[in-house]
Amino acid sequence: MSEVFESIRYTADVVCVRGGAVLLIERGWPPHKGRLALPGGHVDPGETSRAAAARELLEETGVRVDPWDMELIGVYDTPDRDPRGRYVTAAYLVTVDDTTTAHAGDDAAAVRWVPLEDARGLAFDHTDIVTTARYRRNSPF
Repeated sequence: MSEVFESIRYTADVVCVRGGAVLLIERGWPPHKGRLALPGGHVDPGETSRAAAARELLEETGVRVDPWDMELIGVYDTPDRDPRGRYVTAAYLVTVDDTTTAHAGDDAAAVRWVPLEDARGLAFDHTDIVTTARYRRNSPF
């Protein structure tokens, strides 16, 4: 009997917090086109998940952060978390100052700062990621 290897894609997502709000993007592409989600995306070859998270945040929202200011909040690997196939995500938390602005870029149709209490029903398992970030010991929420 031969082994069957599953194709797994590696991604990074960011919970970016300003005051009591989290930065969300409106997805410009399927799956979940038009729904709110965390900024994030694929980890490129030779790139760490931390570097990918900072790069994706900049590309999708214009928000620049030092990758080392981000805290790993968890790895999300539920097999059916993405309809495109098997994705494993490293999720990070970063806090930015109250003057930080954001604008849509890359595959984000729009961006918005959403109060924590309204950050529900997000695409993929991003509501779970935001909830985890909220309950971290040093959470800014």
